[in-house]
Amino acid sequence: MRRPCPRTSPPGPGGRNRPTPLLGALAAALLCGTGLAAAPAATAAPARTPDPGPAPAARQDAAPARHNVTSARQDAAAAPPAASAPGDGLALTPPMGFNNWNSTHCRAEFNEAMIKGIADIFVARGLKEAGYEYVNIDDCWALPRRDANGKLVPDPVRFPHGIKAVADYVHSKGLKFGIYTSAGTKTCDVAGFPGGLGHERSDAQQFADWGVDYLKYDNCNNQGVDAKQRYTAMRDALKAASQTTGRPIVFSLCEWGENRPWEWARDVGHLWRTTGDISDNWSSMVSIMKRNLPLARYAGPGHWNDPDMLEVGNGGMTPTEYRTHFSMWSIMAAPLLIGSDLRTADEEAFRILGNREVIAVDQDPLGKQGTVRSSTGGRWVVAKEMADGSRAVALFNESGTARRISTTAQEVGLPADTAYQVRDLWQHRSYHSAGAISATVPAHGTVLVRVWPDRAWADYPPAVELGLDEPPLTEPGTPVEVTTTVTNLGRAPARQVSTRLTAPQGWTVRPLTPTTARTLAAGRALTITWSVTPPKGTPVGGYDLDVTSAYRSVRGTPAQAELPVQGRVAVPPPAGHPSLSDLDWLLADNGWGPVEKNTSVGESRAGDGSPITIGGTVYAKGLGAHAPSSVEYYAGGRCERVTAQVGVDDEKESNGSVTFEIWADGRKVAGTGVLTTAMPAQPLSADVTGARLIRLVVTDAGDGINSDHADWADARLSCAGPTTAR
Repeated sequence: MRRPCPRTSPPGPGGRNRPTPLLGALAAALLCGTGLAAAPAATAAPARTPDPGPAPAARQDAAPARHNVTSARQDAAAAPPAASAPGDGLALTPPMGFNNWNSTHCRAEFNEAMIKGIADIFVARGLKEAGYEYVNIDDCWALPRRDANGKLVPDPVRFPHGIKAVADYVHSKGLKFGIYTSAGTKTCDVAGFPGGLGHERSDAQQFADWGVDYLKYDNCNNQGVDAKQRYTAMRDALKAASQTTGRPIVFSLCEWGENRPWEWARDVGHLWRTTGDISDNWSSMVSIMKRNLPLARYAGPGHWNDPDMLEVGNGGMTPTEYRTHFSMWSIMAAPLLIGSDLRTADEEAFRILGNREVIAVDQDPLGKQGTVRSSTGGRWVVAKEMADGSRAVALFNESGTARRISTTAQEVGLPADTAYQVRDLWQHRSYHSAGAISATVPAHGTVLVRVWPDRAWADYPPAVELGLDEPPLTEPGTPVEVTTTVTNLGRAPARQVSTRLTAPQGWTVRPLTPTTARTLAAGRALTITWSVTPPKGTPVGGYDLDVTSAYRSVRGTPAQAELPVQGRVAVPPPAGHPSLSDLDWLLADNGWGPVEKNTSVGESRAGDGSPITIGGTVYAKGLGAHAPSSVEYYAGGRCERVTAQVGVDDEKESNGSVTFEIWADGRKVAGTGVLTTAMPAQPLSADVTGARLIRLVVTDAGDGINSDHADWADARLSCAGPTTAR
């Protein structure tokens, strides 16, 4: 959960008082925007269990029950897990449910009505049927003082009927109820509600008497007592209390990963936090994912790595990013605890949270956490072994532009075979592949598939990958050439291939090479060059374009592949010495909160920085960043030099250590050594003559990202301006 200090930047080694943020989908509103082929709904094919025998006599139009989390749970009960689990039989698959903290914190809307409303929504919207079962309350449910008998007292304003009445209501819906406290003298909220340290037996019995099914046990105000000792004491208390009521309690250790609980907590609790708190932004989510992924060998039935709750639906990320969040948590076999207020969530959030094929990956009874197969250049391949012998594979694009990501069936652990079924878990469509698992993945997106050998592969259209050399970047009224490819990944040919590129109204799109092919043989590609021109006067910014390829299988089944692309329209900087903070950037990634103009980065919210200050000197202009950071500008070949005063902002009194780099058209042209909080600003200058793109980079200097608040003070370009009329 959260620490007792105010929120600040993420922890590195020794950064114990700071929540962890970040290093740093199918396109928004497009479930099929992955670059993989999509067959029309009327011809949807089932995902089959690996079948060494002949093809079945008939096809079905929907995925079978094995992709349903309900059947996965039944399998978990029927079959012995691959890894040993605690003897109590709890949490044999990662817990699924709700926790209010991410959406309410300690605000007044956290109350009895909210919790009952969430339970109602679980039932009414099919989330219970999809596998969500725990409705959990977080901090601030109690009064600040215990009663005369040392018992916890529910807040009578928030919970006028008490906690047991709420638990009874949740149970009446066929759901389970969870509660929160801390393994310290007080909980984490600044109000300081009573913690469980020294009161383990009494509190555990009180929880059991109320009908609690799940306890989240935080780490604040722990008085320096050994973590294993504190959490073991509550484990023993919960077991003793459960024996008096017959109601077992899932035990969640919210220890933030400070004492490496994955190494010792397997016999203490059912799940343990591996990181600090998540925030509702891209950088925080990716940072936490990166810290959780290497811990795969510690996860299994009854003992799970917990990278914190879901942010889906809270509004701080795009739909593409939220689909990545849900995909990656599922392939990591993470607990799926909804952190948004479902009473106000939009339909896109429900579509993401209710995707049963993705949930089935998380809830697979084998209990394996996905492992990283490759991660070069922000192109991630993560694969998870499934109980039926298939592999779930995530192709995750960390970067800010569309990227091709590929692997093969054998590289993710499947045996060699003639062909494979590839089931896209967001499109809910099946294809066949000769072995390649490949897609051009939108920025911050994830393609999530399930793959297995299938002798009936010919029943499915060939998987077709749409590719793009580079997203279009041009000036208003200026044509740019774009090259797309259509590649047949299947074993059989694709017939009647026809491709089109669509752009916003008023743009001119003209193919320069043929856009059709009568037959596209297995393994072959159709390459098309287009001329794309935005009209004069087009405002600077990003614009959605779509590449679509329609085709037929050898059996005449129609299919279609779509790839969403974001083109950029930019103008070169004005002549003179413009400040970079006065210009629009093309892309900006940041390790904590957004990049800020003319202030320090501050904390996680936009606009919460202070005047840029390095070594006591205040600067009116500049950029406030946080490692790792990358900010890209369009220079259009018309600038000669970048200059800045760089350093760690004074808002961090210690720990910060970074390096600064300037890149021009993909080539590093200048950089600093390691700069720390104690150092004054350093001048940095680079020759960027003729460069089209300029990128400002901040690294963590190799020692983690704690307090790496980095300023590009008085950052400027020297530019000649346009030489000819456009």
